[in-house]
Amino acid sequence: MRSTATPNLLQPLPPISISPRNPSLLAHNSLSNLPKRTLDITCASKRSPDDYHATLKTLNSRGRRPRKSLGQHYMLNAEINEQLVASANVEEGDLVLEIGPGTGSLTNVLIDAGAIVLAIEKDAHMAALVRERFADTNRFKVLQEDFIKCHIRSHMLSMLESMGSLSEKTRYAKVVANIPFNISTDVIKQLLPMGDIFSEIVLLLQDETALRLVESSLRTSEYRLINIFVNFYSDPEYKFKVPRSNFFPQPNVDAAVVKFKLKQAVDYPAVSSTKSFFSMVNSAFNGKRKMLRKSLQHICTPVEIEEALQNVGCLATSRPEELTLDDFVNLHNSIVRV
Repeated sequence: MRSTATPNLLQPLPPISISPRNPSLLAHNSLSNLPKRTLDITCASKRSPDDYHATLKTLNSRGRRPRKSLGQHYMLNAEINEQLVASANVEEGDLVLEIGPGTGSLTNVLIDAGAIVLAIEKDAHMAALVRERFADTNRFKVLQEDFIKCHIRSHMLSMLESMGSLSEKTRYAKVVANIPFNISTDVIKQLLPMGDIFSEIVLLLQDETALRLVESSLRTSEYRLINIFVNFYSDPEYKFKVPRSNFFPQPNVDAAVVKFKLKQAVDYPAVSSTKSFFSMVNSAFNGKRKMLRKSLQHICTPVEIEEALQNVGCLATSRPEELTLDDFVNLHNSIVRV
């Protein structure tokens, strides 16, 4: 059994060698008309990776214990962090959003990969810890906010604007994060419609959630509204499983990494109104055990719904878990008048 005994003092961070450089990062085209305020970025030598003992030392040195109310489970395996970063194909000059940096173990790997990191941390103590830890680099900024309530679009646009347009190649920001399991659905709902800002989102999720998001099949109890949402806005991919033994404190479930490749608006399914589409799908799944001719009768008559279902190749008695994303798109375009 691995010992959990740790020294009382933190090991000092290795010295950082700074040399000037110019990043090659272009903000999204929507920012092209904004005034350019160039953000000078410097590159640093590689930092020592965080491991099991380093993470516990950091927490012990501050007298911090993981807070269950915040869903805090700290990563103890540096290799997992490296695989997270590799899954997002993080390159020199990429702007990366991290949600819940904690002790900064993943942040450390992101900066080593050449990323400029914007971190959102709800816990004021942990925000102060990572702000102090990475004070010697201008590749890191932390905001002490609740991610679910913060204006992330505004924050990202501000960061992209400050970087300016330094090449003709358009590049988007990325998200790489080990998020609390209890906010995973809220995070996904907030981020996936932001394909104009993010190209890829790589999240460490509860394994059961990861499987449900990526692999849920029609006609099963696991097929839900969130599956329609995820596939409308992205192409999800289950990357790899992470055993629960890699976290402190150890959760009751295993985790997994999922990569969402975000779609651009022009690639979304062709619906007359995204708002009315998801309103219809939400109504369908709110009455999951009901036939659609019953749960959607506030939109049009049951007879019209039956006819529309048959016209798109579905049974008149269909229930929501029997329809694919394309089926819902075709049904919406048949019965919803915007």
